[in-house]
Amino acid sequence: MPPKTTSTLAQLWAKADRPGVRAFFLSITALGVALLLAVYSGAAAELGNLGVAASSALFALAIAAWVAVTLVPTLAKRTPLRWIGHKVEYKISRAGWLYFGATLLVALAALNTGNNLLFLILACLVSVILMSGILSSISLAGVDLKIDLPEHMFAGQTVRASVELINQKLTLPSFALRVEAVVPKDAPVAALLETPVFFPHLPRQDRMRQSVPVTFLRRGLHVHDSFRIVTRFPFGFLQKARRIVLKSEALVYPPVDSNVELNEIFPGIEGSIESYNKGRGHDLHSLREYVPTDSASHVHWKASARAGSLMVREFAREDDRRVLLVLDPHGGDGGNVGAQNTAKLNERFERAVTLCAGIAWHFYERNAYLQFRSAGIETMLAPAEENIFAILQHLALAQPVSTEAQSALLQDLAASPELFKIIVTSRARGTIPAELWHSSYVIFLESLEEIQQLR
Repeated sequence: MPPKTTSTLAQLWAKADRPGVRAFFLSITALGVALLLAVYSGAAAELGNLGVAASSALFALAIAAWVAVTLVPTLAKRTPLRWIGHKVEYKISRAGWLYFGATLLVALAALNTGNNLLFLILACLVSVILMSGILSSISLAGVDLKIDLPEHMFAGQTVRASVELINQKLTLPSFALRVEAVVPKDAPVAALLETPVFFPHLPRQDRMRQSVPVTFLRRGLHVHDSFRIVTRFPFGFLQKARRIVLKSEALVYPPVDSNVELNEIFPGIEGSIESYNKGRGHDLHSLREYVPTDSASHVHWKASARAGSLMVREFAREDDRRVLLVLDPHGGDGGNVGAQNTAKLNERFERAVTLCAGIAWHFYERNAYLQFRSAGIETMLAPAEENIFAILQHLALAQPVSTEAQSALLQDLAASPELFKIIVTSRARGTIPAELWHSSYVIFLESLEEIQQLR
């Protein structure tokens, strides 16, 4: 096994910027020559040889100027100073205040008495403070943060997020690091990390990962761009925190869990779909002999007379799960409405979005063919497993639209009677065009509220 020192030097050389290294050693050599010329110039001046002294000094200045003009800018561009620019926050803990108070008392006693032992104790106490600051800075330096969220998340559902710390230092580990989100007090959303994540030890040139539970209570796009890494290492006297700007976006879908409201809606939807498909008829597939479990309505009497035994009809399998799901983005008719009415309309729209998500998930679980339409989106008719997440992404960001866009959507639906439509709307009854009724099942949020109030 090669020595650790050799291994570290090999890593440094492999990662080194070789043109930068050459420029560095060239500048060191040139400045060394300039220093020798300057020393020689001083010695020549003392011996009275002014011409040689002046020439040596000019050569030294010329070499230093050449290094400053050519090599220093090159090295400055290649120097990674990103860790120096990090903003570090300081906070003295209660133990730190007690320690500083004790140090102050020892300092006063040492100054008043002139006791050398007290000065020695004071020096030890101050050195501990300095060592604490240096070690905590080393522990924070060179540490990067990475947060990974699941691809699909639903409001109210607890998921596991991955928090990863990466120590880029070549030789030194980090200790007692805590990762937490920075959220202003007036922020409309909760922190991505509700509880801090603690890493007791992070080895050099290594990474560690922890899985933490995360719950988003509302649908939508949740953006968190400010986190910080905190440490109180080694003695807990001083808490240092380094802020990290890490844009983390979480697209949260509406909840799709079955509830009492959805369970009451589904029987009506299923019945309407069956009635709609029954009116459109069935295609004959083949004839076969009668078995006791067959319905008498399926007996083919002419074929039975010819065959001398009962024959029943078999129908071609029809996919009666071809559904067009529609979210009516109705959020009111505009105008001057009070804050209470606006809040009620927004609440109805949120319920409409949640119902749409639950219905879409219901047909996804039943392998139906699903199409979705709303303001600004129209998916193709396809197996629900192919477009369910495109639908949920739109529902996660859906907002009410103007009255003109609402009317255009309903008119387009009335002109497309070929698919059975499930329309979720917060409009009042009597506002849906009559042309939609024969091929649609309309869910009125207002009616659902009335049913709940009667209970």
